[in-house]
Amino acid sequence: MDLLSSILVVTNLLFFLFKISYGVLDSITPSQRLSDGDTIMSREGNFVLGFFSPGSSKNRYVGIWYKSIPVQTVVWVANRVHPINDTSGILMINSTGNLNVIQNNSVVWSASTLKEAQSPLLQLLDTGNLVVTDGNSEDYLWQSFDYPSDTMLSGMKYGWDLKRGLNRRLIAWKNWDDPSPGNFILEMTHHNYPEAYLWQGSTIYFRSGPWNGYRFSGLPGLKPNPVFAFKFVFNQDEAYFICTLKQSLHARSLVNQTNSMFQRFTWTEQGWKLHAYLPMDFCDTYALCGAYARCLVTDFPVCQCLNGFKPKSQQRWDSMDWSQGCVRNKRLSCEEKSTHGFLKFSGLKLPDTTHSWLNTKMNLKECRAECLNNCSCMAYTNSDIREGAGCAIWFGDLVDIKQFPTGGQDLYIRMHPSELGSIHKLNKKKRVVVIITASIISGLLTLGLLWRFTWKTTNRRRERKKEDVDVPLFNFTTVATATNKFSPANVIGAGGFGPVYKGRLCNGQDIAVKRLSKNSRQGLEEFKTEVVLIAKLQHKNLAKLLGYCVEGDEKILIYEYMPNKSLDCFIFEQNDNLLAWPKRFDIIIGIVRGLLYLHQDSRLQVIHRDLKASNILLDINLNPKISDFGLARTFVGDESEVKTDRVVGTYGYMSPEYAIDGRFSVKSDVFSMGVLMLEIVSAMKIRKFSHPNHHHNLLGHGLGTIVYMFGGFTFKISNLEMYSSWFAMCPKVS
Repeated sequence: MDLLSSILVVTNLLFFLFKISYGVLDSITPSQRLSDGDTIMSREGNFVLGFFSPGSSKNRYVGIWYKSIPVQTVVWVANRVHPINDTSGILMINSTGNLNVIQNNSVVWSASTLKEAQSPLLQLLDTGNLVVTDGNSEDYLWQSFDYPSDTMLSGMKYGWDLKRGLNRRLIAWKNWDDPSPGNFILEMTHHNYPEAYLWQGSTIYFRSGPWNGYRFSGLPGLKPNPVFAFKFVFNQDEAYFICTLKQSLHARSLVNQTNSMFQRFTWTEQGWKLHAYLPMDFCDTYALCGAYARCLVTDFPVCQCLNGFKPKSQQRWDSMDWSQGCVRNKRLSCEEKSTHGFLKFSGLKLPDTTHSWLNTKMNLKECRAECLNNCSCMAYTNSDIREGAGCAIWFGDLVDIKQFPTGGQDLYIRMHPSELGSIHKLNKKKRVVVIITASIISGLLTLGLLWRFTWKTTNRRRERKKEDVDVPLFNFTTVATATNKFSPANVIGAGGFGPVYKGRLCNGQDIAVKRLSKNSRQGLEEFKTEVVLIAKLQHKNLAKLLGYCVEGDEKILIYEYMPNKSLDCFIFEQNDNLLAWPKRFDIIIGIVRGLLYLHQDSRLQVIHRDLKASNILLDINLNPKISDFGLARTFVGDESEVKTDRVVGTYGYMSPEYAIDGRFSVKSDVFSMGVLMLEIVSAMKIRKFSHPNHHHNLLGHGLGTIVYMFGGFTFKISNLEMYSSWFAMCPKVS
């Protein structure tokens, strides 16, 4: 070889090495190797392929990540089960197209192509897909999109290639430092009527519901939008879902082991923004209500038997253990199948389709006949709601039904003729009542009569019906994740009910989590009271309830987080950060405004019954918010006072008539407010005050007159302001 030829060879070799080192190649051939420290980059610079170490781990993996995003975000890992413990790893493609990750001449990971290639090429595409082609052919002999890790990218098929028996599923990383497979798996089911399952080990954690032509039945929010387009394909060869981007941006969906969710993110200048997540609420918990029951997150309790059904175990149902579900009021007989009928239920997530049958050619009338003729068929509906086409029927128990306030689908459930008749009869009676009522009202209006109705409600408390709760119901796993599994380090307070934890939701919102202990003085009824009341009360001086959780023995309330905790942390003399008088006065005014709302301005007149410093929370600006409504009671109609045999609250704050005789009213809260005012202005605790010259408590020490002066009537802001000059003379806060 002459000198010129040698220079050309060396120059070409250096040029190749330079390109490998700086990631300007998008492909490699069998004559090239990708060593640890080298990278290749997709043609437009979207993605990079190379070796990396996740989190704090020192292990090395071959992976694909975003090029332009400053925080390394890995979307695919080759050797996730077999890491390399040093930087000696090499990625190569052999002469037939097979991939190998090698360490010290040993194969750590390998992937085989569908057929042998003559001129194999390994190329990284701008979609994030790593592919093997034969020369310049557009046919992929192997692609990383067929073997995803935990992440689904735009254009990736999620589901089955039935001809090849290939299951494209997502498996979560074990943790941020370890990409090996965790126990959260998202996959498309492979039966007559496909749907997506999120598994936790061998247990179904969440179910999407089947595809209805527009979206998955259990995901009414999955709609075409300016950012994403969705498509579902199901035929004899394939069953898969695909999501594509309509805009030029970075987006990814992944199964997250850390918070037990499937999440979709889009990239913004501020970082990865959570776009959607599953499960969405407590009712997405698989089979939470058992068979023949529906779950509605705004109900309390969330589970209700369907019409024509009753709890299998009333005792367990009343204790909020719904796992046994519901059974029919009237059992079905196969000999009488021709007399059976169907009752229409609307707005549902369709039941689990494991035991189902699908015919895309039938219409709804033919579907009904098919189901009626088979006594094992329990329900039917259209499989495609776009034009009312297709037939899906269910065999066996109907499980995991969710009710949506809006959206959802129709389901026709098989019923015993007598049960069906009673339901129709009830509906007919309702229609008659409506017609008669309308006629009466019309007649009254014609005669020009004005009626005024006064409803007597003496027994309404004892006959109180189920309240609707317009507050989200959280999954227990979500709450546990938010509080680092209720870590002691997250505890920010405690009381007779149990500890309060600081938490953070997956969207970054800080929360306060009140977890009732099993031996709490606040039982199930008090818990229900607090949820129902706070859901109906809206005022800037009342603590805001963000949601609740009821699961097994767990009863949890989720509030907005108050960074300054409660008032008792600021007003007492043993604290270093005593508040000046102007701020104390503002806090008093705020508490009074909240109390006025409860007593006069809300649509429910509420008596708090446990007003004290530790139940007044302070936001970041030290604005007060009344909290802890577990002992609260509502007054209705012309009630002004109630007597109870069960005196609850905190001694020292109770009015004498309540503590001694059990009589409470608006005045009870006013008395408690007076005590709280004394504590605020004196910086002393009501029950810990002592004086060397007498045995009186703080009330008896010359200030009790103020409490009783206010105790005779409801507070007004003007009344409070009259005494501001008197409060200013208190030496503790001057």
